[in-house]
Amino acid sequence: MLYRFWAFWLRSSTEMFCFLRPVRRLCLEKVSSCWFFCSRAFSGAEAVNALRPFYFAVHPDFFGQHPREREVNENSLQRLSVYLENLQKPGFKSLKPTQLTFYVRETDQNSSDGHEPFSTLGFRTVKFTLHTRDLQSTVLYILNSCSLSVEHVQSLNSNVRPQPPKEAKRMTDRPIKWDKSYYSFTGFRDPDEDLEHVSKMETTLASWLDSNGKRAIKKLENSLPLRKELDRLKDELSHQLQLSDIRWQRSWGLAHRCSQLHSLGRLAQQNLETLKNAKGCTVIFTDRSGISAVGHVMLGTMDVHHHWSKLFERLPSYFDLQRRLMLLEDQISRLLGDIQVVYIEELQPVLTLDEYYSLLDVFYKRLLKKRVPFHPQSLRGLQMILNSDRYAPSLHELGHFNIPTLCDPVNLQWFFLTKAQQARENMKRKDELKVMEDELIQASTKKFSLEKFYKEPSVSSKQMVDCCKRLLGQSLPYLQGMHLCVSHFYSVMQDGDLCIPWNWKNGDTMK
Repeated sequence: MLYRFWAFWLRSSTEMFCFLRPVRRLCLEKVSSCWFFCSRAFSGAEAVNALRPFYFAVHPDFFGQHPREREVNENSLQRLSVYLENLQKPGFKSLKPTQLTFYVRETDQNSSDGHEPFSTLGFRTVKFTLHTRDLQSTVLYILNSCSLSVEHVQSLNSNVRPQPPKEAKRMTDRPIKWDKSYYSFTGFRDPDEDLEHVSKMETTLASWLDSNGKRAIKKLENSLPLRKELDRLKDELSHQLQLSDIRWQRSWGLAHRCSQLHSLGRLAQQNLETLKNAKGCTVIFTDRSGISAVGHVMLGTMDVHHHWSKLFERLPSYFDLQRRLMLLEDQISRLLGDIQVVYIEELQPVLTLDEYYSLLDVFYKRLLKKRVPFHPQSLRGLQMILNSDRYAPSLHELGHFNIPTLCDPVNLQWFFLTKAQQARENMKRKDELKVMEDELIQASTKKFSLEKFYKEPSVSSKQMVDCCKRLLGQSLPYLQGMHLCVSHFYSVMQDGDLCIPWNWKNGDTMK
C-alpha cells in the first residue's frame, strides 16, 4: 500500500512539472526599491511547491468519473501554462487578461466561503481572470481564488527574506495603488482598466475568427502532408493486422500520432504473427497498456515495444476473460429485472478488463447474499453502470443508473422502482437529442463547407445542439475548408484545428 502511495506521488509530481513547466524559468520585471526589500522573487521550485495544493485540487486524474470536468481542467491547465510562459518572457510589459475555469475538488484546505458551494459530487466551479505581473502574485492569486491556504507561500518567502531597513518595516504586503496620472506619464498599462475592459468586452466569435482565421489556415495548410501520412499509416496497419479501428485517447498532435503508428508498424515487421492476435480488435493509444473494460487493446505511449509484445501475446487469455465478464453481466441482469449492465467509455474512468471484472464480481456476490426479488423483465430496456467511489445510487440525466459497487440490494430495489419511469423518459429524451445533434452537425458542415466538424467529449449533446443552432444563423466565411472543434474555449491548435466554446458570444448578445 505504501509503495502504491509513493508511486502515485511520484507520478503526480512528474505530471505537475509538465503542466507547470514554464515556471522553471524566472524573469523579474522592474520593481520599486521598497518592494525589493520586502520580498524576493520566487524560484521555479518554490512556485511548483507553492501550487501543490492547487494541483491536487484540480488535477485531471482525480476526475476520472467525470470526463467533462476532467477535460475542462486539462484545457485550463494548458492555458495557465501558456500564461506563465508568456509572463516570464524577457522584456514583457503587460499580458492580456486570461479567464480560466477549474473544477476544484473539496479538500481539507478549501471551503465554499464566498464561492459556489461544493456539489454533491464533491467539487465546485471556480472562475477567475489572471492579470498578474510576476510569478509570486500569480501563485497567490490562484490559491486565493480557489480558497486554498497561502500560509505556506508566505513562509517560503519569509524563510530567506533579507532583513528590511528600518524605514521599510512598517510597510504592508498590499500592492501599490498608483494614481491614474502615473500610467499616463510612464506609458504603462493600468491593470484596473484592462480588467474593466475584459468584463465589458467579451470575445465574440466573429472577432476571434477575424483575428485568428489566417493563422489557422496557414497551420492547416502546413499540416496537410502529415494528415495524409497519418491516414496512410492508419489504413496500412488496419489492413495488415485486420483491426476494427485505431484511435487515440487524448488530443495528441499529428506528428505525435504518426510517430506512434510508426512504432506499431516496426513492431509488426518484427513480430507480425503475434500482433495478428488482435484481429477484429480496436487499438487505442493511451496512457497505459492493457485491455480495456470493453475489450479494446490499449497501448501505453510511454511503454517500450517489449510491453506491447507481451500484451499481444496474452490476448487469447484476455478474450476468455471477456467471455466470462459478459456471462457475469448477464447473471447480474437476471437478478435485477433484466436491466442491462453497461460500461460507458465517455462517462466512466478508464478501467482494464481485469479491474472491471473484479468490480462486477464484488457486486454480484453482494446480490447473491441478499436475494431481493425483482419482477422478471421489470427493468428491461434500462441501463446501469457500476462505480466504486459512490456511496448512494443516482439517476443520470442521460437515463442510466449510477450504482455503487457496495450498494445495499434492498435499498437498490426501492430506488429502481421509484426512478424507473423517469429513467425511461431521460433515455427517450437522450435519443431524440442525439438525432437532432447529428442532423445539426450535418447541416453546419454543409453550410460552412467544413472539412471536419466535431466536439470534445466534455461537450454534451444539449450544448452541441445549442451551439449548432446559433452557428447556422451566422455568416462565417473563415470556416470554409476548416477543421472546427466545439469545446469550452477559443484556441488554434498546433495542426490548424479551430476550437470555439459551445456557448460562444456574438455581437448582438453583447449589446
